Amino acid sequence: MSLKIYTTSWCPYCRNAKILLDSKDISYEEIDIEKMGISRADLAKRTGSMSVPQIVINDEPIGGFDNLQALEQSGELEKKLNME
Repeated sequence: MSLKIYTTSWCPYCRNAKILLDSKDISYEEIDIEKMGISRADLAKRTGSMSVPQIVINDEPIGGFDNLQALEQSGELEKKLNME
């Protein structure tokens, strides 16, 4: 399982996404786009969107915090992470 989350330090939705993942003991690689010098255009090339957070599970971009939360509420997050 591979989960990456592209973030910025000041983003409340990034913080909420990390809180959700941490609460479920889901490990992830955090990539702070500002620290790494990743432009919004480069982020869009990698994930399909310029906004943060952007969450990528097993090389599949799933979107931002709202998308992550919807996957969690539907029970699909564990399936995507092969945690069943």
